[in-house]
Amino acid sequence: MKSVELNNKLLKQIDETRYLTAENAWRYRTILRFFYLQYEKMKYWMYKEDVLEELNKHSEFKEYTMEHLKQDLDVLVSWKNLVPIQDTSRVATVEEFKNKQFRYQLSEYSVEIERMTLRLENLLVENASLEPSLLEKLKEELGRFLRMVNEDEKTVGFWWRDLNNDFRRLNQNYQDYIGDFYSLKAEEMMKTQEFLVYKERFIDYLRDFIKGLQHNVNAIESILTNITEADERVVINKIFSYEKAIPRLDLEIRDDDILDNIWGKWLNLKGWFLGENGKESEAARLFEITNEIIRKITRYAAQISESRNSAANRKEEYRKLLEMFLSCGELDHAHKLSAVSFGIFSPRHIKGDFARKTESINSGIFDEEAYIYTIKPRIRSYREKEKKTPIPNHQEKKAAMLKKIIQERQKEKEIMESYITDGVISFASLSLINGQIRALLLRWLAKGINSPDKKSKTEHGRVFRLISPENNARCQVRCEDGDFEMPAYKLQFEPEVDR
Repeated sequence: MKSVELNNKLLKQIDETRYLTAENAWRYRTILRFFYLQYEKMKYWMYKEDVLEELNKHSEFKEYTMEHLKQDLDVLVSWKNLVPIQDTSRVATVEEFKNKQFRYQLSEYSVEIERMTLRLENLLVENASLEPSLLEKLKEELGRFLRMVNEDEKTVGFWWRDLNNDFRRLNQNYQDYIGDFYSLKAEEMMKTQEFLVYKERFIDYLRDFIKGLQHNVNAIESILTNITEADERVVINKIFSYEKAIPRLDLEIRDDDILDNIWGKWLNLKGWFLGENGKESEAARLFEITNEIIRKITRYAAQISESRNSAANRKEEYRKLLEMFLSCGELDHAHKLSAVSFGIFSPRHIKGDFARKTESINSGIFDEEAYIYTIKPRIRSYREKEKKTPIPNHQEKKAAMLKKIIQERQKEKEIMESYITDGVISFASLSLINGQIRALLLRWLAKGINSPDKKSKTEHGRVFRLISPENNARCQVRCEDGDFEMPAYKLQFEPEVDR
């Protein structure tokens, strides 16, 4: 037995099916069913106003508002059931554009999911195609209608099943096939150059279908028109008797429901080919849509071919035009050729305080020297580019300044060492000092006073201890700019350690 192959598609959840079991599934399913019914009628894009109008027709949605619908549509878009596209064709103001009026289309997943749910209601799903053979077979089946009047119920029942299966396949296949051509993916694909390879095959396929459609639809219309109401009732009653006789173990269906179902299918088939209530038939619409698709394919193919060949054609035209300009012997002849080739230019007149070399009003633009004028954009976000200036290299200045500081510190150290006697500087024993020495000594004194253990360090790295005066003795310090009195402190230096 083959084992299950695990891949990303199998392991991830399918968001598109959430609407079937969500809390508000009754609203979501109703909205998507309406989209699907319109999809079957080849109305692929819907406005929210159309959806609300349809929902309000039902009693369950009498209190349903546009706000509720917007919320539900947003949820269905987030679950990828609907594909929104902004509609700018009905926009009249900037405010309407900002509010984003959307049209909505069923996604491919949603179409298949709705089709699956309808399969539970006896709807068959087939692959999309346009086969004239289905029309041919349908014509043959309808041609046997009058014979069914005299056949037994079982034969009529088999005939009815075959007729409905063929009609269902035709209806579903053409809807899907035509829907593919109106999808965004098809729009993008038809704009590529690779599409040219398949263009002829598409057109031939559609033209064959149109020929079969023209040939068979007229015959089917003639057959349906010649069927009388009496013959219809006879055949429908035989179909009803056959369907009623089928045993159903799991459910019981009322006779009225069976009969309504049979009549509904028959009237849908007639309306598809003959139209109803004065409306155009689906067969006629299919003919017009198929022709429109052929015109669309041809138009896209022509645009692709033109864009692919235009570059080569223009290149030769430009080469020839340049040769003509080069052959002009005078500037005046080049001006005339330019006027013929490009027409009248739309010059821009720039007013400003320009420095002209002549004041003559008769001098032309070619008589004066060119003047370069920089035009700045008139937008709020524009900013002039700042000129990038490199950081100057001051390495030499830094080295010279460092050398100077080191020399000053060395000189200062030598001076201060001269004031130390037996490892002590006594403020009471100082001789005449200048202001620089005084400032340095007072700085050391402040460090010692502020230190918890009365120890500190000089700028040169020597450690000293502050010794307070005995009995609060005071002293007179003589300076070049005057004397001052202070406590007789001493700075006791520790011996220098050789490094």
